[in-house]
Amino acid sequence: MCRAIVRGCSLVRIAPAMIDYFALALGHGLLAIALLRMVFSDDLDVDPAITANHDAETQARADALATRKQAARDQAHGEADTEARNAAGLES
Repeated sequence: MCRAIVRGCSLVRIAPAMIDYFALALGHGLLAIALLRMVFSDDLDVDPAITANHDAETQARADALATRKQAARDQAHGEADTEARNAAGLES
């Protein structure tokens, strides 16, 4: 990693790995910033295809429920009409 060069009586260290560490830290730092920006982005929270599909399913369920309620009401009113006619002696 580090090389030592002898100049006179002293050792001088050259650290070329320092640039490699800086480049490594810079690259990872930029990747971390990009990841944080993506995580906190509102665009990732909603997928239009899923939302449209979910809305269609919700509408279909609501329509089916309304149809079942209307059929139950019609049946209840039909039974009430029959009972009223039976009480009045109109039907045998």
